[in-house]
Amino acid sequence: MAGRRRKGKRLGLLVLVILLALVIAGCYILWQRGYIDLPFGTESASDGSDSTASDSSDSTASDGSDSTASDSSDSSGGADIVTENLSIHFPMLGNAYTGDCVLIKTGDTEVLIDAGSRQSSAAAISDYIDEYCTDGVLEYVIATHADRDHIAGLVGTKSGGSYNGILYEYRVGTLIQFVRTNKSAQTDSGGVSLYGNYLEAVSYAVAQGTQVYTALDCWNNANGAARSYTLSEGITMNFLYQRFYEESSSDENNYSVCMLLTQGQNNYLFTGDLEAEGEESLVEENDLPECKLFKAGHHGSPTSSNDVLLSVIRPEIVVVCCCCGSDEYTDNVANMFPSQAFVDRVAKYTDRIYVTTVVSENDAGFEPMNGNIVLSSDGGEVSVRCSASDLVFRESEWFKENRTWPSAG
Repeated sequence: MAGRRRKGKRLGLLVLVILLALVIAGCYILWQRGYIDLPFGTESASDGSDSTASDSSDSTASDGSDSTASDSSDSSGGADIVTENLSIHFPMLGNAYTGDCVLIKTGDTEVLIDAGSRQSSAAAISDYIDEYCTDGVLEYVIATHADRDHIAGLVGTKSGGSYNGILYEYRVGTLIQFVRTNKSAQTDSGGVSLYGNYLEAVSYAVAQGTQVYTALDCWNNANGAARSYTLSEGITMNFLYQRFYEESSSDENNYSVCMLLTQGQNNYLFTGDLEAEGEESLVEENDLPECKLFKAGHHGSPTSSNDVLLSVIRPEIVVVCCCCGSDEYTDNVANMFPSQAFVDRVAKYTDRIYVTTVVSENDAGFEPMNGNIVLSSDGGEVSVRCSASDLVFRESEWFKENRTWPSAG
């Protein structure tokens, strides 16, 4: 009997310890989420910020953002997550052609996604990068696919026997590139094609110490690559999967590398020129979140940024990298970038659409629409500042003359 009583006491004590642990854990969770206050150590921990996250001297302050953009009362709950400041830049490319280029900066880390639209754009892109990258190092460069309007500026133009492209002018820590291409390294006449010049630029970068991986390497965590890279506190660069990393497509755009940038609870999606089939695969193969930013697929073409993707990510802000209204690819005004079909689909979710440049009758053939577009955030609200105009696309004169806003939007 005495043995049974001792066992009963031990069992009762164990239950009491477990209950006490559950109560403590529950209080801790409630405290972290801000529902209760504890009488010790709460002042610095409960505001969800540190000196680096709110330092007004961070490089993002120079792009025109202000402190109101990072209000910790954001309803998304971002105040509970500490992140570094982040700025995402969409620079003009110095000509009347359409192309992609995105610079991401957080702390001392810079990521460049693509460098279009022509080889001559390299100088304009470098001038812009140099305003934010002071050490001559791009920690990451992403080449989404092999079309000219995405890789030409990585090669640049040749003068005095050397090129001035991004892969030559900067030390690049890691290059992450497309897995497949239909391009040839030679022209029909036997010369070196732009893609061939790109391969030479990659070889040059490797000789300088650059690590080169494909998007599939990243997805598979293979050959030294990683699916997710931490850029700074609370900010990760995450490579997504889509089936054309491993399957052939007649459309070069479908080979595009896709990346989700995550800052606390804010998400920013970059899909290159991915077309409808690729977007379907992207949705099927990944658990995509709603996104603060979507870099418009294929420059706002009628064949990209489809409902299958938009209905999942429900973007709040959409940036289109193009020379609005250019007849570079079509004479059909409805299909000129950004196309009417693109507007019809995106309007279901947001009217915060921004466009870099627009065709013009001036000598250059183009002028800024929004100009250089910069998004900034500390993990809470996202601010948008533009070098030329802060008007959204639907309020521009070109839109009023050439596009209609759907009544349901």
